[in-house]
Amino acid sequence: MSETQILTIVLATAPTMITVLIGILINNSRLNDMNARIGELQSHLDQRFDDMRDTWRSELHRVEEVLDARLKHLEER
Repeated sequence: MSETQILTIVLATAPTMITVLIGILINNSRLNDMNARIGELQSHLDQRFDDMRDTWRSELHRVEEVLDARLKHLEER
């Protein structure tokens, strides 16, 4: 191949390669943003589950106390 042919090939493919590279960089950026968002949602979901678990524990503790009081009352009769 002559220098002219090589130069023509390089000049013809350079814009395509640059476009592909820009596309890859943009996709990588978007994937990183999506990963960060998923991480935030996961932490938020974990916090909600922890809050719900605490609520259930307190409610079950209250029910347990009510049942204990009723059983004591029945036993005293």
